[in-house]
Amino acid sequence: MRFAYMTGVTLSALLLVVFVGALLFIHYVRRQRENSLSRFGNLELLAKISDTIILSKRRWKNILLVAALLLLVITLARPQMGASVAPIKRKGVDIVFAVDTSLSMLAEDLKPNRLEVAKGEIGNFIGLLKGDRVGLVAFAGSAFVQCPLTLDYQAAKMFLDVIDTEIIPVKGTALGEAIRKASEAFNQQEKKYKVLILLTDGEDHGAKPLPAAEAAAKEGIIIYTIGLGSENGEPIPEYDENGSKIGYKKDKQGEVVLTKLDVTTLQKIALMTGGKFYQALDNSLELNKIYEEISKLEKKELSSKLYTLYQDRYQYPLFLVILLLLIEYMLDERSKKKKAWGGRFE
Repeated sequence: MRFAYMTGVTLSALLLVVFVGALLFIHYVRRQRENSLSRFGNLELLAKISDTIILSKRRWKNILLVAALLLLVITLARPQMGASVAPIKRKGVDIVFAVDTSLSMLAEDLKPNRLEVAKGEIGNFIGLLKGDRVGLVAFAGSAFVQCPLTLDYQAAKMFLDVIDTEIIPVKGTALGEAIRKASEAFNQQEKKYKVLILLTDGEDHGAKPLPAAEAAAKEGIIIYTIGLGSENGEPIPEYDENGSKIGYKKDKQGEVVLTKLDVTTLQKIALMTGGKFYQALDNSLELNKIYEEISKLEKKELSSKLYTLYQDRYQYPLFLVILLLLIEYMLDERSKKKKAWGGRFE
């Protein structure tokens, strides 16, 4: 016998507390009844001129109520008995998000900025997963694995929350390095079940992303690219130590630097690996479409565990609760006094 909602020791302590509490309550009610009746006269005299209370029946009614209360506590603890062992398998693919954390991701053509929109959409995407492993790679001028592949989605979201533009000390945007580092995060023995989702404005700074994408394709990695920002260019805001905007980033000539989306490069990366390119518009990163694409892919068995399934037995104490309450309700504690016949003209 086990209980789903508490241990045996906890249940025993709770039953003791309930039992003692019920006895104290019954005693309190009895004293209150006696005090109320005493206001009308002598208790013995009142008992003689009123209906007789059979004390033994009243005790039995109290016993039935207390027993029903204790059984109700046991019912709520959800007793279980008997068990069967069933294997539960989890299937899915490995998904790695590579997130651009360069300063250009602070551009505000997506509100509040490109990076925050990307993080929010990734968090929503992770919430949709039901069996796939997920990992994170942060990159700017270099790249590193922020979160290894895991089935712990809450842990992945925690790693996602701390990503910002200061997490990579090397400035710039190294798309090729991001692809190579993400490729290392996958199982090197497999040639499928691998998906890389690359979120960036696509402005690569000499990291040779196309050769990296070609190498990834040979490893069976499908890359979906999401372009963040505008092809026309957007200024990069700068902030002081207090987080207040103080202007926009400028080059050595004093001209405002514009960050432009490199659609062509991102389209080529996706095409080389069998993926697709999506451009973020109006804060929508099209990740729901990528999720639909991934759900159609062949999946591998990621884990298989044996779970013990216990059979609920709360019905039995619940039946006894109902039975005891019915008996208590039907048990009459009063015995009517029979009035002596005083003649036909009484």
